[in-house]
Amino acid sequence: MTQRTVKRASGGAVLVNVVFLWAATAIAATALWPIYEGRGILIVVAVATVVGTAIAVLGSRFAWPAWLVMAVTAVAFLAVGVPTAVPSKANNVVLPSIEGLIDLVSGVALGWKQLLTITLPVGDYEALLVPALVLVLGTVTIGLSIALRARHRELAVLAPAVLYVVALAFGPDLPTRSIVTPLALFGVILLWLAWFRWYRRREAIAALVTTSGGTASTRDVGSAGVRSTIGALVILAIAAGAGVTAAVAVPPSESRTVLRTTIVQPFDPRDYVSPLAGFRGYWQEGTVDSVLFRVDGLDGRLLRLATLDTYDGVVYSVGSDRVTSESGSFVRVPSTFDQSTVTGDQVSIDVEVADYSGVWVPTVGKFESIDFSGADAASRRDAFFYNDTSGAAAVVGGITQGDRYALTAVAPQQPAESELSDLDPGSATVPGAPAPPEEVTEALERYTEGVDGAGPQLVAMLDGLASEGYISHGTGEDEPPSRSGHATDRIVELFTAPRMIGDAEQYSVAAAIMARQIGFPSRVVMGFVPDGGVVRGGDVVAWLEVNTAQYGWVAIDATPPFRDIPEELPEENAQVARPPTIVPPPVVETEPTDRLATPDSERELPPDLDPVLEIVLAVLRVVGWVLLALGILVSPFLLVIAAKVRRRSLRRRTGTPVDRITGGWREFEDAVIDHGLGTGAAATRSEIAAVTGAVQAQVLAAVADRAVFSPDEAPVTDAETVWRAVDDLRASLDDGLTRWERVKARISLRSLGGYSVSKLFTR
Repeated sequence: MTQRTVKRASGGAVLVNVVFLWAATAIAATALWPIYEGRGILIVVAVATVVGTAIAVLGSRFAWPAWLVMAVTAVAFLAVGVPTAVPSKANNVVLPSIEGLIDLVSGVALGWKQLLTITLPVGDYEALLVPALVLVLGTVTIGLSIALRARHRELAVLAPAVLYVVALAFGPDLPTRSIVTPLALFGVILLWLAWFRWYRRREAIAALVTTSGGTASTRDVGSAGVRSTIGALVILAIAAGAGVTAAVAVPPSESRTVLRTTIVQPFDPRDYVSPLAGFRGYWQEGTVDSVLFRVDGLDGRLLRLATLDTYDGVVYSVGSDRVTSESGSFVRVPSTFDQSTVTGDQVSIDVEVADYSGVWVPTVGKFESIDFSGADAASRRDAFFYNDTSGAAAVVGGITQGDRYALTAVAPQQPAESELSDLDPGSATVPGAPAPPEEVTEALERYTEGVDGAGPQLVAMLDGLASEGYISHGTGEDEPPSRSGHATDRIVELFTAPRMIGDAEQYSVAAAIMARQIGFPSRVVMGFVPDGGVVRGGDVVAWLEVNTAQYGWVAIDATPPFRDIPEELPEENAQVARPPTIVPPPVVETEPTDRLATPDSERELPPDLDPVLEIVLAVLRVVGWVLLALGILVSPFLLVIAAKVRRRSLRRRTGTPVDRITGGWREFEDAVIDHGLGTGAAATRSEIAAVTGAVQAQVLAAVADRAVFSPDEAPVTDAETVWRAVDDLRASLDDGLTRWERVKARISLRSLGGYSVSKLFTR
């Protein structure tokens, strides 16, 4: 875009370049669809493409300098940005507002990071369309400006390629099994490059005709274009075949490494103490009768507070980074969460927070949308995170008294209690756990003795807990002591004490451990079962969830029914029950509290990989995929170089000395053609040598003529001398050229007869 650029493109060339760029941009922009999946992204791509095209064409028409093109692009971005990328802040649909302009400008800097910390698709949420607008507008403007004005117009094909790669990098980590999109993009780019070559050849011939006063053959120019197109299609077919073969031979993994997989999410549940560790606190005096929430629309359903699937023998916590369950990966929700695949009833609840504060947000069923109200509604909305694997939600900074929200969800279909025996284990992945204690295994064997099948054994286990267990929270004066906590020693105590005494905290964990032994993936959920529309501290519960083949996750109450606890016999008290009374509950309770201060304890799990090694492996994976992509992109050029190396070897080493001398001359002539030095189709050797202006070339031409037309056989030494001269002349042709010009000569197809594939491996 300076005074050193080539002459302005003709109207026909402008139209062809626009068509190619629009086609390539449309294909590349399909990679943006999984990110947004809404009408907004279609509008952004269309508007950005048209605006960028107009700026590039006008810049070429009036020879705008680069800075002016950039300035006009920035002004156009501000003019169309709010209505297209921040439509909620536009006045009268098409006019930008001051607030919208602020969001637009901030989105240029902040939108990229926000895209990586929010669940996909994002639709037109807030200003998250801004990165797409910047990307498409920038690549279209730059790409078309290069195509119309730059010295090396072929570099324009990089613009849609950059758009596609960046869109993939910001996209989901789920792999795509379709290779149609990259092959289509590669095909358009290849045809565009072929057209560039044909157009440059036509311009060169026209310039030569103008200076020489001769006439150009339309047939020759047209046939060269046809050969170029056919050759491009053949190369595309070769690349497509290689791509399909690679896709079949190396099927995609379950996930791919993209930018969002390397970004630390703003909310990490492992930074917080397990909610289950505070279960007994809800039963303390002053909390048990406190109103925590007021809920409308629950209709007797369970109110989920947190889902815990990671047990290390000390505490049940939320999420783990050790497995692909992703239960610990919480993301922002742009507008709604698609639960169309979930079978169940639509649920809408209204929640008012009373005497509760914490990061965990009570939910029901499979979350779809949430709408906060009140003075802090905007900040709560921006700090809201959700995990669809576990169904748990959180607000960074926590919710407090006075917060209100309306939540919609789908309550998944659940089996009746009589149908539990028909359940089969599902295939959900949950974090591993330490080996179950021997006492728990013995109890399970006793409960399931003579029972076959996972479903019947699950029911038998629940019946065993119900028949032997008693409930005590250990907080009332008329209740037997019941130690809090759910570490391995507390679960062992549950089964070895003379009376099985505990509450939902212990029974849900014990049932989860035994359900895994039976074969069901299991987890523990902490929440509330309110009586009416008021949720009190005493409504807190913990229940078991098992993953089944029929229903997915099924909620099961593993807590025995409340009943009177029988008195202990004196001798049992002396022999067995004495140890729990020796250590008063408050003293013992401090131990799990201290241990819970580090819920990520992995003392009984294999150590993680060295962080440095993890970084190195991640970098190597990314570098490997980048090298593979580069290899695919440069494979056509490597094919051209390999063809020339093969052709040179055949010319130099096969045939009689005369054949080798003429082969040497043809090698020199092809080098002249590849370096862009024009020669006529019927030019003699002397005329070709004259084009280079080198005396050694004239001598080489004379030697070749004598070898061809002389009746005497040429000696072998002449052939060797000719090839040494050819090497020297090839090197002299590179003198004064830039590195890029030398590379272009190496990969030029001129000496191969356009894209005539039949000449790739001939002399």
